[in-house]
Amino acid sequence: MGKPTGFMEYDRCETQCVPPSERIKNFDEFHTGLPVSQRQQQAARCMACGVPFCQAGVMISGMASGCPLHNLVPETNELVYHGNFEQAYRRLSKTHSFPEFTGRVCPALCEAACTCGHIAQAVTTKDNEKDIIEYAFEHGLVDEAEPKTRTGKKVAVIGSGPSGLACAQLLNRRGHTVTVFERFDRPGGLLRYGIPNMKLDKRIVDRRIDIMKKSGIEFKCNVNVGVDITAKELEDTYDRIVLCCGASKPRDINAPGRDAEGIMFAVPFLREVSKKVMDLDYAYDKVISAKDFSFGSLKGKNVIVIGGGDTGNDCVGTSIRLGAKSVVQIEMMPAAPEERLPSNPWPEWPKVLKTDYGQEEAIYCFGKDPRIFSTTVTEFIKDKKGKLSGVKTVGLERKTGKDGKVTFEHIKGSEAELPADLVLIAAGFLGSEEYVTSAFGVKVNARGNIDTKPDEYKTSDDRIFAAGDVHRGQSLVVWAIAEGRAAAAAVDEALVGYTNL
Repeated sequence: MGKPTGFMEYDRCETQCVPPSERIKNFDEFHTGLPVSQRQQQAARCMACGVPFCQAGVMISGMASGCPLHNLVPETNELVYHGNFEQAYRRLSKTHSFPEFTGRVCPALCEAACTCGHIAQAVTTKDNEKDIIEYAFEHGLVDEAEPKTRTGKKVAVIGSGPSGLACAQLLNRRGHTVTVFERFDRPGGLLRYGIPNMKLDKRIVDRRIDIMKKSGIEFKCNVNVGVDITAKELEDTYDRIVLCCGASKPRDINAPGRDAEGIMFAVPFLREVSKKVMDLDYAYDKVISAKDFSFGSLKGKNVIVIGGGDTGNDCVGTSIRLGAKSVVQIEMMPAAPEERLPSNPWPEWPKVLKTDYGQEEAIYCFGKDPRIFSTTVTEFIKDKKGKLSGVKTVGLERKTGKDGKVTFEHIKGSEAELPADLVLIAAGFLGSEEYVTSAFGVKVNARGNIDTKPDEYKTSDDRIFAAGDVHRGQSLVVWAIAEGRAAAAAVDEALVGYTNL
């Protein structure tokens, strides 16, 4: 334990944010770091408790508690406290493939389960890990050499999101020849095209991809497996195939007027903006003024986001940066309580109200929280030309039947109309895309995800494995990385009879 009294001597200090008034002017990341001495103090707050729930990564009441990667949190925190960032990086790398990603976009499951957080304020484990990996990059420690010997086995990884990248990384380290297929123009999956640049700068993704390429991993972009290349072609060429292609089938809103011009799914919207940012080499003034988006310029337009999750919040922040006149976020669920309820005790994930960066920016720009809770859209209003002009909404009352089934009933008299020039649907996903699973002939479960035995990654076809959202369902980047690493171990064992991954 670094400093036994650290958690009593130092208060929690998070990385500072650029104020909304400044950060909405561009798509830059807006969290600033701490001086090394202050970061060491934050690491000193780690209690090295007897049972480190932070690294447990178990399910409690249907929710994840602690890091599913099982990062050695007290050990890395102690090393940071002593200023040994190099050894902290070595220790973190034993369990984690990409701390630079989770250090930016993870909701910090580790901190939610922190024992110190149960008593006072949690240790800043997420920020500590981000500083560790950035130190490693700055000092040339992240150098993934190509394996000196190869096994002669070839593996195709379909999808270059966090699960695909993690899987490819470990299989390559073991000496297998790995090719990653990506249907879009650049690798990274949702890291690149589902998360806005202000949360995860795409140059950070490129930095890691470049290292992976140098280590011998081949990336084939603009190849849509199941369309541009058949499953049989891959099966004839590769010894094993790992499907890491995400749960990218969006949940739609089937209300009257759905065919109106001006309604988009959230991820294509975010993808289009991210591509523009990269294509214009991060010249933000050109992005904001660009009128050649498929949805046109957002200046002077009213935007409605349907969905209250992270993707919905990202749509709010992105729309503000593109100059929207107003942004409203509609959420069918009621607002969560501001503090834990007795029915939601530590170390369960805290089901409390979170105001994220996009909502903060909307409050600054429009003077109020953009979220309207317990509400749904009942109709999309079209003008005579078929263009979207507004939406009709109604309030919802959540009821639980005797059988425990939850239903949402319309509240009479709560009907309203909102102006809308663009609606972004961020209502979640319904599992894998059927053309992929059908191409490989693998079984799917009732949720539309690829079916495997519990805690296994081999599909109904012994040569095909699955990991990430396509296997687990829509989830977090940290879970995708954990799944990719676990699937790599399963593939490795299938290829050579044992694994040390």
